[in-house]
Amino acid sequence: MLYAYLKALHIIFVVTWFAGLFYMPRLFIYNIEAGEKEEAAKNALRQQFGIMMKRLWYGITWPSAIITLILGPVIMFLNNWHLILLEPGGYWLTIKLLFVVVLYVYFYTIHLIFKQQINGVFKYTSQQLRIWNEVATILLVAIVMLATVKQSLSFLWASVGFILFIIAIMSAIKIYKILRMKKS
Repeated sequence: MLYAYLKALHIIFVVTWFAGLFYMPRLFIYNIEAGEKEEAAKNALRQQFGIMMKRLWYGITWPSAIITLILGPVIMFLNNWHLILLEPGGYWLTIKLLFVVVLYVYFYTIHLIFKQQINGVFKYTSQQLRIWNEVATILLVAIVMLATVKQSLSFLWASVGFILFIIAIMSAIKIYKILRMKKS
């Protein structure tokens, strides 16, 4: 019974964490694009985006990441999944955990960009951040597929599907850029 509640909480906090990971780069993009406005509008927009970013990052995203990090291992140990990590039946979990590590590295890079923008440093273009924004989507798909399909997942077909998914996302970003350029 406790396991089910903890797993539900884990999923809830994963969802809220991803909400922050999806929205924060959008705020970065808006903040950068505000720099193209006249001075008064730019300052007002950047001040507002700064407030929004701080509330999202410290009020939702960070707490969700921490709670996710606590609950994940707890439910893994309660279900004895740690015992199968290096066995053939547990390879899916090992690979999933590797993707989770990459996700936390990605989370940290978003934190660094957040700190830069709060301090008025804008190192990336809106196009670069649009691409970076999709990393969370790619990691989410990989982690959810591994967590739900588990052992029945074919490594070959999963790899092919994963690569095709990445190509589709990158193509959509490219098409969006072309359409934006035509509009302006």
